[in-house]
Amino acid sequence: VQLQASGGGMVQAGGSLRLSCSASGSTESIGAVAWYRQTPGNKREIIVSMSRTGSKVANEPVKGRFFISKDDANKVAYLQMNNLKPEDTAVYYCNAQVGRQHYWGQGTLVTVSS
Repeated sequence: VQLQASGGGMVQAGGSLRLSCSASGSTESIGAVAWYRQTPGNKREIIVSMSRTGSKVANEPVKGRFFISKDDANKVAYLQMNNLKPEDTAVYYCNAQVGRQHYWGQGTLVTVSS
């Protein structure tokens, strides 16, 4: 499985961005998909996830503002980010799980200015 993330950029606080994660390879074997983010000096943290059956979980810092979705036909997962805050500035990574193995996209930088 190969993942390609895109859609990052610079946005003002209160704005929105949508990240995309295109998958290729043995995509039929993908179970859960998720988005993580990482800031300098900190661990990569999971922010939202979606199971194979469509159950979604969003963690507290982004709950009610960030939403994960996927288009199975086109093999794309999305992260819709609304009401962005300066503390959302980070490199965002998409993740796909196949069994116990995790696959990662290359990361896309989101910068939120105040």
